[in-house]
Amino acid sequence: MNKNNKSWLFGAIAITSIIVISLFLAPANNQLNSGSTYSRAPDGYGAWYNFMLKKNVAIQRWEKPFTDLLDSQQINSSVTLLQVNSKLENPRISPQVKNWVKQGNILVILGINKKPTEANFTTLHDTKVGKVKIETRRRAIKLEPKKDKILLGDRYGIIVWEKQLNKGKIIQATTQNLAANAYQDITGNYEFLAQLVTQNQQPILVDEYIHGYKEKEIIEKEVGTNLINYLVKTPLFPVFIQGLIILVILIFAQNRRFAKPIKLSAPIIDNSQAYIQALATVLEKAESREFILETIGKKEKIKLQNKLGLGKIPLDDKILIDAWIQQTGQPSTELEKLFKIQSQKQKITESELVTWLDKWQQILSVT
Repeated sequence: MNKNNKSWLFGAIAITSIIVISLFLAPANNQLNSGSTYSRAPDGYGAWYNFMLKKNVAIQRWEKPFTDLLDSQQINSSVTLLQVNSKLENPRISPQVKNWVKQGNILVILGINKKPTEANFTTLHDTKVGKVKIETRRRAIKLEPKKDKILLGDRYGIIVWEKQLNKGKIIQATTQNLAANAYQDITGNYEFLAQLVTQNQQPILVDEYIHGYKEKEIIEKEVGTNLINYLVKTPLFPVFIQGLIILVILIFAQNRRFAKPIKLSAPIIDNSQAYIQALATVLEKAESREFILETIGKKEKIKLQNKLGLGKIPLDDKILIDAWIQQTGQPSTELEKLFKIQSQKQKITESELVTWLDKWQQILSVT
């Protein structure tokens, strides 16, 4: 396989690997980041978070587990915790969470999985803060009349509702995109969610821990127990995998194999051909074929004498011819032609000179 084919092969492997990683890991990462206030994607909540900051609302991101919220919260202090599910699901509200709500806290969960109805996918709803745009057919049908209160709905069912638990509330919605970045031009959506989280005038926490964002101390704590699980959940994991694959491909591309090195055989050089080409080059520059004919002819005769064991002192052509016949047993016709061309000292063409040189190489190779 030549160098160009290798480059195409490694390029194809690299592109295929990146596509596979993007298909299997990138969607999971995007889904995890959906609903995050750090995200500027259409399904992120970065614009709504800035909207709340401009209203001078006491709001901040929470990047710790829920258990840490229980431990850090002061007695007789209540907060509102907003959770935007990265995917539709029916979260199980544990007794611990319910007890926390009963103390006067508010839990807002956007993205509850309910069955689709015959409602239009896109609907507009009139509220006290303006029109609210909803893009989902999912509706809640059955609620507990004494405990649940409808906050937004239509004839097909309920979109947003709240459940009173002693001093606190749990507010749920069938859409996770109630105030996503895609709706920042619809003020009714932003104001409606703002009204939900500020109704008790208490500090607001936006849960970013469920989107994979964690404070430094939490990361150190979790990495100490299970580094692999943390890397799998972090948004940088797909980038890490892609970089690792590209690194492996580059190693192969540089011919650094994970095996024993293969010894390369030395190329076989055609001495005759190289010799002829070198002389032809000299001839091309010198533009004197007769000079080359005489000079090279003398040297070739000396080489032939050495091979025949006749020393280096120039001898007559007849002596060389007789020795040639005696030692090789071959006819001397070609050798006599070589001597004749050299002795005539006539102008010859380039092709004739090249043929003459080639014949000398054949004679010397037989000797």
